[in-house]
Amino acid sequence: MEIGVFIPIGRNGWLVSTTSPQYNPTFDLNKQTTLAAERYGLDFVLSMIKLRGFGGASGFWDQALDSFTLMAGLAAITSRIKLYATVPTLAVPPAIAARMCATIDSISNGRFGLNVITGWQRPEYSQMGLWPGDEYFAQRYDYAAEYVQIMRELWETGVSNFKGKFFTMEDCKLSPRPQADMKLICAGQSNAGMEFTAKHADYNFCFGMGYNTPTACAPTVARMQAMAEKTGRAIGNYGLFMVITGETDAEARAKWHLYQSGADLEALKWLTQQSAVDTKSGADTNVRHMADATSAVNLNIGLIVGSHATCARLLDEVATIPGLAGVLLTFDEFVSGTEIFGSRIQPLMQSRKHVAPVAQAAE
Repeated sequence: MEIGVFIPIGRNGWLVSTTSPQYNPTFDLNKQTTLAAERYGLDFVLSMIKLRGFGGASGFWDQALDSFTLMAGLAAITSRIKLYATVPTLAVPPAIAARMCATIDSISNGRFGLNVITGWQRPEYSQMGLWPGDEYFAQRYDYAAEYVQIMRELWETGVSNFKGKFFTMEDCKLSPRPQADMKLICAGQSNAGMEFTAKHADYNFCFGMGYNTPTACAPTVARMQAMAEKTGRAIGNYGLFMVITGETDAEARAKWHLYQSGADLEALKWLTQQSAVDTKSGADTNVRHMADATSAVNLNIGLIVGSHATCARLLDEVATIPGLAGVLLTFDEFVSGTEIFGSRIQPLMQSRKHVAPVAQAAE
């Protein structure tokens, strides 16, 4: 099972709380996290893009770095780990995105891939005059399909003359092209999102969901696999989980209860209001099914809570899901979280026995 880290590009990571660790995103924070992930043999890191935060007392995601430039910096200081940036398709033209990807491919010597998002939060784009109107909610995967086809043409042939509903290319050129096959990731949970992934991407993220219920995402993985079979393409699935650990199960549970007690209700209200605007494309925002504010504190990401041994056992259960390629992990605090995972949890995992201990890897 592959392991990736959803690095903390936005304020406070993935906990919408005033009692969780409070921090702003910096290059140094993401550098330390990524170098630790590489040192412990993890497979990839991915950074999201968020162009407007949720406010509230915690200022959740009100500070956020740019994904492409962050990953370019990380590409220059790493040597093995795979790196994924995220492109906001409404804000970056496809030919520019293709060129930026080719550049980071060069910096990383072929270790770069791209997470493609359609954009669901209207204020992110309306603040810049880029929101095309609410009809976009129903058309966003058609838009993304054209976007990806243009990038693929440029990467594979160096030229695009694509003519579509949303884009027109006229002898558009790209050189140099990427040296490695450019892998694309999506995170669609609706049928439309998964159908897009089955046709155009290589991996799909699915939300783990639930408290210490490691196989809860199995039905979503099965849906994605069924759609991939129809297109004849192999699609890998990554479960998204948050790890909160301690020396004992009780210590880890106490941390989670503390974070729940500080739920930033103002930020969470804003988030749910924004997600409810899209009534046409099938709940790909992953927040609409949250039962209450405390369940939303970690944005509906599946929870793995417990001692190091408990977390290892639960993650090994995740590895048994048919069709699952790996997991994308978040932590309550990323530098120590990645270190503890690499040194205390991963060595206990049967599904990671193939990973060399850090001392051996450095030799």
